[in-house]
Amino acid sequence: MEIYIENEHLRASFASKGAELQRITGVDSSTEYLWSGDADYWPKFSPVLFPIIGALKENTYYFEGEKYVLPRHGFSRDMEFEMDKISEHEILFILRHNNETLKNYPFEFELRLRYKIFGASLCCTYEVINPAERELLFSIGGHPAFAAPLNKQGAYGDYFLQFNADDALTFHVIEDNLISNKTITLNLDNKRLYLKQELFYNDALVIKNLKSNSISLMNQKNYNGINFKFENFPYFGIWAAKDADFVCLEPWCGIADSVDHNQQLKDKEGIITLPPHGEWQRMWQVTCF
Repeated sequence: MEIYIENEHLRASFASKGAELQRITGVDSSTEYLWSGDADYWPKFSPVLFPIIGALKENTYYFEGEKYVLPRHGFSRDMEFEMDKISEHEILFILRHNNETLKNYPFEFELRLRYKIFGASLCCTYEVINPAERELLFSIGGHPAFAAPLNKQGAYGDYFLQFNADDALTFHVIEDNLISNKTITLNLDNKRLYLKQELFYNDALVIKNLKSNSISLMNQKNYNGINFKFENFPYFGIWAAKDADFVCLEPWCGIADSVDHNQQLKDKEGIITLPPHGEWQRMWQVTCF
Protein backbone atom coordinates (compact mmCIF):
# COMPACT_ATOMS: atom_id res chain seq x y z
CA MET A 1 0.00 0.00 0.00
CA GLU A 2 1.36 3.38 -1.01
CA ILE A 3 1.82 5.87 1.82
CA TYR A 4 1.23 9.40 0.55
CA ILE A 5 -0.07 12.88 1.19
CA GLU A 6 -1.27 15.23 -1.54
CA ASN A 7 -2.95 18.47 -2.45
CA GLU A 8 -3.87 20.11 -5.76
CA HIS A 9 -0.17 20.79 -6.53
CA LEU A 10 1.93 17.92 -5.17
CA ARG A 11 1.83 14.27 -4.19
CA ALA A 12 4.52 13.03 -1.78
CA SER A 13 5.06 9.31 -1.21
CA PHE A 14 6.90 7.59 1.65
CA ALA A 15 8.15 4.28 3.01
CA SER A 16 7.72 3.32 6.66
CA LYS A 17 11.27 1.92 6.55
CA GLY A 18 13.44 4.85 7.49
CA ALA A 19 10.42 7.19 7.26
CA GLU A 20 11.90 7.87 3.85
CA LEU A 21 10.43 10.34 1.40
CA GLN A 22 10.54 8.49 -1.94
CA ARG A 23 8.66 10.58 -4.48
CA ILE A 24 7.54 14.17 -5.00
CA THR A 25 5.28 14.41 -8.03
CA GLY A 26 3.66 17.45 -9.56
CA VAL A 27 -0.03 16.56 -9.81
CA ASP A 28 -0.68 18.54 -12.99
CA SER A 29 2.56 18.00 -14.89
CA SER A 30 3.48 14.59 -13.38
CA THR A 31 7.01 15.92 -13.00
CA GLU A 32 9.12 13.69 -10.72
CA TYR A 33 11.30 15.92 -8.58
CA LEU A 34 13.15 13.21 -6.63
CA TRP A 35 15.76 10.77 -7.88
CA SER A 36 14.42 7.44 -9.16
CA GLY A 37 16.37 5.23 -6.73
CA ASP A 38 18.17 3.31 -9.50
CA ALA A 39 20.08 0.59 -7.62
CA ASP A 40 22.86 0.57 -10.24
CA TYR A 41 23.93 3.93 -8.83
CA TRP A 42 22.30 4.52 -5.41
CA PRO A 43 19.15 2.74 -4.19
CA LYS A 44 17.91 5.41 -1.79
CA PHE A 45 15.86 8.58 -2.22
CA SER A 46 15.98 10.74 0.92
CA PRO A 47 17.35 8.87 3.94
CA VAL A 48 17.29 10.36 7.42
CA LEU A 49 20.67 10.38 9.15
CA PHE A 50 20.43 9.60 12.89
CA PRO A 51 21.98 9.35 15.48
CA ILE A 52 25.21 10.16 13.64
CA ILE A 53 26.07 11.77 10.31
CA GLY A 54 28.77 10.36 8.10
CA ALA A 55 31.31 7.87 9.40
CA LEU A 56 32.88 7.34 12.78
CA LYS A 57 36.61 6.80 12.93
CA GLU A 58 36.98 3.00 12.72
CA ASN A 59 33.13 2.95 12.95
CA THR A 60 33.66 3.25 16.70
CA TYR A 61 33.00 5.72 19.50
CA TYR A 62 33.48 5.68 23.26
CA PHE A 63 31.02 6.88 25.88
CA GLU A 64 31.51 6.68 29.64
CA GLY A 65 34.39 4.27 29.15
CA GLU A 66 32.47 1.83 26.94
CA LYS A 67 33.14 1.06 23.28
CA TYR A 68 30.28 1.18 20.76
CA VAL A 69 30.02 0.57 17.00
CA LEU A 70 27.70 2.36 14.57
CA PRO A 71 27.57 2.22 10.77
CA ARG A 72 27.95 5.27 8.57
CA HIS A 73 24.95 7.64 8.99
CA GLY A 74 23.56 5.64 11.93
CA PHE A 75 20.65 3.21 12.00
CA SER A 76 17.39 5.13 11.57
CA ARG A 77 17.36 4.88 7.77
CA ASP A 78 17.13 1.07 8.05
CA MET A 79 14.47 0.82 10.77
CA GLU A 80 10.69 0.61 10.65
CA PHE A 81 8.88 3.70 11.93
CA GLU A 82 5.38 3.91 13.33
CA MET A 83 3.09 6.01 11.14
CA ASP A 84 0.24 8.39 11.88
CA LYS A 85 -1.45 10.04 8.91
CA ILE A 86 -2.70 13.21 10.54
CA SER A 87 -4.55 14.51 7.47
CA GLU A 88 -4.43 14.29 3.68
CA HIS A 89 -1.72 16.98 3.85
CA GLU A 90 0.37 15.83 6.85
CA ILE A 91 1.98 12.61 8.05
CA LEU A 92 4.03 11.75 11.15
CA PHE A 93 6.57 8.93 11.56
CA ILE A 94 7.91 7.91 14.98
CA LEU A 95 10.93 5.82 16.02
CA ARG A 96 11.79 4.98 19.63
CA HIS A 97 14.77 3.30 21.26
CA ASN A 98 14.55 -0.44 21.79
CA ASN A 99 16.74 -3.25 23.09
CA GLU A 100 18.62 -3.46 19.79
CA THR A 101 19.39 0.27 19.49
CA LEU A 102 20.55 0.39 23.12
CA LYS A 103 23.30 -2.16 22.43
CA ASN A 104 25.34 0.30 20.36
CA TYR A 105 23.63 3.59 21.19
CA PRO A 106 23.01 3.69 24.97
CA PHE A 107 20.41 6.47 24.92
CA GLU A 108 16.65 6.55 25.20
CA PHE A 109 15.07 8.68 22.48
CA GLU A 110 11.98 9.44 20.46
CA LEU A 111 12.60 10.55 16.88
CA ARG A 112 9.70 12.11 14.97
CA LEU A 113 9.63 13.00 11.29
CA ARG A 114 6.78 15.25 10.32
CA TYR A 115 6.04 15.88 6.64
CA LYS A 116 3.49 18.46 5.51
CA ILE A 117 2.54 19.84 2.10
CA PHE A 118 1.09 23.27 1.41
CA GLY A 119 0.83 24.87 -2.00
CA ALA A 120 3.74 23.61 -4.09
CA SER A 121 5.93 23.06 -1.01
CA LEU A 122 6.84 20.09 1.18
CA CYS A 123 8.11 20.73 4.70
CA CYS A 124 10.13 18.12 6.64
CA THR A 125 10.51 18.65 10.39
CA TYR A 126 12.87 16.64 12.59
CA GLU A 127 11.73 16.38 16.21
CA VAL A 128 13.89 14.70 18.86
CA ILE A 129 12.57 14.06 22.36
CA ASN A 130 14.65 12.92 25.32
CA PRO A 131 12.41 10.81 27.61
CA ALA A 132 15.23 9.93 30.00
CA GLU A 133 16.70 11.31 33.20
CA ARG A 134 20.11 11.87 31.60
CA GLU A 135 21.43 13.78 28.59
CA LEU A 136 20.86 12.56 25.05
CA LEU A 137 23.73 12.95 22.58
CA PHE A 138 22.90 12.84 18.87
CA SER A 139 23.32 14.23 15.38
CA ILE A 140 20.68 14.38 12.66
CA GLY A 141 20.44 15.48 9.06
CA GLY A 142 18.79 15.14 5.68
CA HIS A 143 19.93 13.50 2.45
CA PRO A 144 17.25 14.23 -0.21
CA ALA A 145 18.27 13.46 -3.80
CA PHE A 146 16.76 15.67 -6.50
CA ALA A 147 16.58 14.57 -10.11
CA ALA A 148 18.81 16.31 -12.65
CA PRO A 149 17.67 16.36 -15.35
CA LEU A 150 13.96 16.53 -14.55
CA ASN A 151 11.78 14.36 -16.80
CA LYS A 152 14.93 13.45 -18.73
CA GLN A 153 14.86 16.90 -20.33
CA GLY A 154 18.33 18.15 -21.14
CA ALA A 155 21.60 16.97 -19.63
CA TYR A 156 23.20 17.03 -16.18
CA GLY A 157 25.47 19.85 -17.26
CA ASP A 158 22.46 22.07 -18.03
CA TYR A 159 21.72 22.31 -14.30
CA PHE A 160 23.14 24.58 -11.63
CA LEU A 161 22.70 25.35 -7.95
CA GLN A 162 21.78 28.97 -7.24
CA PHE A 163 22.85 30.07 -3.73
CA ASN A 164 21.25 33.08 -2.12
CA ALA A 165 24.26 34.32 -0.11
CA ASP A 166 27.53 32.63 -1.18
CA ASP A 167 30.06 33.76 -3.74
CA ALA A 168 32.39 30.81 -3.06
CA LEU A 169 32.20 27.37 -1.44
CA THR A 170 34.99 26.07 0.77
CA PHE A 171 34.68 22.36 1.40
CA HIS A 172 36.70 19.79 3.33
CA VAL A 173 38.36 16.94 1.46
CA ILE A 174 37.12 13.48 2.49
CA GLU A 175 39.77 10.90 3.37
CA ASP A 176 38.60 7.32 4.05
CA ASN A 177 35.09 8.67 4.83
CA LEU A 178 36.51 11.09 7.43
CA ILE A 179 36.86 14.89 7.39
CA SER A 180 40.40 16.00 6.66
CA ASN A 181 41.96 19.36 7.40
CA LYS A 182 42.49 19.95 3.68
CA THR A 183 40.08 22.36 2.03
CA ILE A 184 39.27 23.38 -1.53
CA THR A 185 37.54 26.62 -2.49
CA LEU A 186 35.28 26.85 -5.54
CA ASN A 187 34.49 30.35 -6.74
CA LEU A 188 30.90 30.63 -7.90
CA ASP A 189 29.66 32.33 -11.05
CA ASN A 190 27.05 34.88 -9.93
CA LYS A 191 26.38 32.62 -6.89
CA ARG A 192 25.89 29.63 -9.19
CA LEU A 193 27.54 26.21 -9.01
CA TYR A 194 27.20 24.52 -12.39
CA LEU A 195 26.81 20.77 -12.01
CA LYS A 196 29.46 18.42 -13.33
CA GLN A 197 29.47 14.77 -12.36
CA GLU A 198 33.20 14.83 -11.66
CA LEU A 199 32.52 17.30 -8.82
CA PHE A 200 31.54 14.31 -6.68
CA TYR A 201 34.11 11.71 -7.73
CA ASN A 202 35.86 12.13 -4.35
CA ASP A 203 32.64 11.97 -2.27
CA ALA A 204 30.54 14.86 -0.97
CA LEU A 205 31.37 18.53 -0.78
CA VAL A 206 31.23 19.07 3.00
CA ILE A 207 30.82 22.71 3.95
CA LYS A 208 31.15 24.14 7.46
CA ASN A 209 30.65 27.84 6.75
CA LEU A 210 27.75 28.06 4.32
CA LYS A 211 26.14 31.50 4.41
CA SER A 212 23.11 30.61 2.30
CA ASN A 213 19.82 29.35 3.72
CA SER A 214 18.23 28.91 0.30
CA ILE A 215 19.50 26.92 -2.70
CA SER A 216 17.64 26.50 -5.99
CA LEU A 217 18.23 23.67 -8.44
CA MET A 218 17.61 25.20 -11.86
CA ASN A 219 18.51 24.63 -15.49
CA GLN A 220 19.24 26.55 -18.64
CA LYS A 221 16.62 24.83 -20.83
CA ASN A 222 13.25 25.36 -19.13
CA TYR A 223 11.61 26.67 -15.97
CA ASN A 224 11.28 23.48 -13.91
CA GLY A 225 13.29 23.15 -10.72
CA ILE A 226 13.17 23.33 -6.95
CA ASN A 227 13.95 25.80 -4.19
CA PHE A 228 15.40 24.29 -1.02
CA LYS A 229 15.21 26.30 2.23
CA PHE A 230 16.72 25.45 5.62
CA GLU A 231 17.57 27.23 8.87
CA ASN A 232 20.04 26.59 11.71
CA PHE A 233 21.88 23.65 10.20
CA PRO A 234 25.59 24.38 10.85
CA TYR A 235 26.87 21.93 8.21
CA PHE A 236 25.86 21.20 4.65
CA GLY A 237 26.70 18.42 2.19
CA ILE A 238 26.30 18.34 -1.59
CA TRP A 239 26.69 14.92 -3.19
CA ALA A 240 25.85 12.59 -6.05
CA ALA A 241 26.78 8.98 -6.75
CA LYS A 242 29.34 8.59 -9.52
CA ASP A 243 27.82 9.52 -12.89
CA ALA A 244 24.24 9.46 -11.51
CA ASP A 245 21.59 11.95 -12.60
CA PHE A 246 20.82 13.58 -9.28
CA VAL A 247 22.20 15.94 -6.67
CA CYS A 248 21.70 15.65 -2.91
CA LEU A 249 21.18 18.79 -0.85
CA GLU A 250 22.00 17.78 2.72
CA PRO A 251 21.37 20.03 5.74
CA TRP A 252 23.14 18.59 8.78
CA CYS A 253 23.27 19.11 12.51
CA GLY A 254 26.43 17.07 12.91
CA ILE A 255 29.29 15.87 10.75
CA ALA A 256 31.53 12.83 10.18
CA ASP A 257 34.53 12.34 12.44
CA SER A 258 37.70 14.20 11.61
CA VAL A 259 40.80 12.17 10.75
CA ASP A 260 42.36 13.12 14.12
CA HIS A 261 39.24 12.71 16.31
CA ASN A 262 39.73 11.07 19.74
CA GLN A 263 36.54 8.99 19.23
CA GLN A 264 34.93 10.28 22.43
CA LEU A 265 31.26 10.96 21.67
CA LYS A 266 31.11 13.98 23.97
CA ASP A 267 33.97 15.55 22.02
CA LYS A 268 32.53 14.83 18.57
CA GLU A 269 32.23 17.95 16.39
CA GLY A 270 28.62 19.04 15.96
CA ILE A 271 27.18 16.63 18.52
CA ILE A 272 23.95 17.91 20.10
CA THR A 273 23.38 17.52 23.82
CA LEU A 274 19.70 17.42 24.77
CA PRO A 275 18.93 17.72 28.51
CA PRO A 276 16.64 15.28 30.32
CA HIS A 277 13.04 15.52 29.03
CA GLY A 278 14.16 18.11 26.50
CA GLU A 279 12.76 18.57 22.99
CA TRP A 280 14.54 19.74 19.83
CA GLN A 281 13.53 20.42 16.24
CA ARG A 282 14.74 21.65 12.87
CA MET A 283 13.07 21.81 9.47
CA TRP A 284 13.75 22.09 5.78
CA GLN A 285 11.38 22.90 2.95
CA VAL A 286 11.37 22.22 -0.78
CA THR A 287 9.22 24.20 -3.20
CA CYS A 288 8.70 22.75 -6.67
CA PHE A 289 8.16 24.68 -9.88
